[in-house]
Amino acid sequence: MLRYRADLRTIFFVAAYFALTAALWLVLPGDLLSDHGAIRWELAIPLFIAVCVTSFMGAVSTHNAVHSPIFKKRGLNKLWQVILTLTYGHPVSSYVPGHNLSHHKHTQSRRDVMRTTKLRFRYNLLNVLFFFLRCVPSIMRADTAYSKQMRTRHPKWFRQLVMEGAALWIITGALLLLDWQKTIALWIIPHLYAQWGIVTMNVLQHDGCDAESEYNHSRNFVGKFVNWWTFNNGYHTIHHEMPGLHWSLTPQAHAEKIAPHIHPNLDQKSLLAYIWRAFIIGKRETWDGRPYMPPVDGPDEEWIPDPRSTPNDLGAEGIEELNAAVAHRASAAS
Repeated sequence: MLRYRADLRTIFFVAAYFALTAALWLVLPGDLLSDHGAIRWELAIPLFIAVCVTSFMGAVSTHNAVHSPIFKKRGLNKLWQVILTLTYGHPVSSYVPGHNLSHHKHTQSRRDVMRTTKLRFRYNLLNVLFFFLRCVPSIMRADTAYSKQMRTRHPKWFRQLVMEGAALWIITGALLLLDWQKTIALWIIPHLYAQWGIVTMNVLQHDGCDAESEYNHSRNFVGKFVNWWTFNNGYHTIHHEMPGLHWSLTPQAHAEKIAPHIHPNLDQKSLLAYIWRAFIIGKRETWDGRPYMPPVDGPDEEWIPDPRSTPNDLGAEGIEELNAAVAHRASAAS
């Protein structure tokens, strides 16, 4: 059923998210406000961290799914998108407009609703902390505008979006009725962390880079440890060049097509070392190491395309076109 066996890891960590959330729900007392003294902190704290981490991994898996669906059959991919929606608290289909169609196609321009030039704090840590809040209004406006167009232009995609949103709201509502305190602490807060994390990665991967360059438009984090946990999403340049390439294939593609040409500053071996230098010390730099402060940013520009022209950017709804393209390439090669 899987297009690539590597996605067994994806499925494992999505299942782990739900298992850890259930375990933490059972560990915590019935009334968090009055029974906080009864909380078993030695279990609750590690479990809460694990829930947040696996929720973020669900957000990364969402990113992967809308570029390269994991199953061979569209029906399974549509169901998978509903499941992923519950791991990071936002409909997977709504990832398409802001990420696939805005960020990927118009990187760092005013048509990119998640461009890093929107924030200009002198202390760079503030830029990474508040980037998500600065982008949310633009993302919501883009999602709303695109969804309205898709209702008539691509009703299958719109129905999938509605199904994902309905599943999220029904389950969230049921959990709130069951225990509103636990729902906020164990369901909503980890989801907000995952959403903050996946959007904020843009700052690490693009801030100070040369959006017009063939190779120097993105920053990569090539350490094996971080890429194991993030499904190779540290290899970001090759992802922009070949967004439909499955994540398990990106390290080799990066080594062959990107590493010989990219500026060495853009292949960071340690994520933590980069975070320390760029955000704790606060060195906001260009791709070649010069001090960087972006120009004053203007308003977002209109970018919404005709959805009929972008079938392979629609997640599960583009899998038939994707499979047809793969089959055509295989036939041509043989």
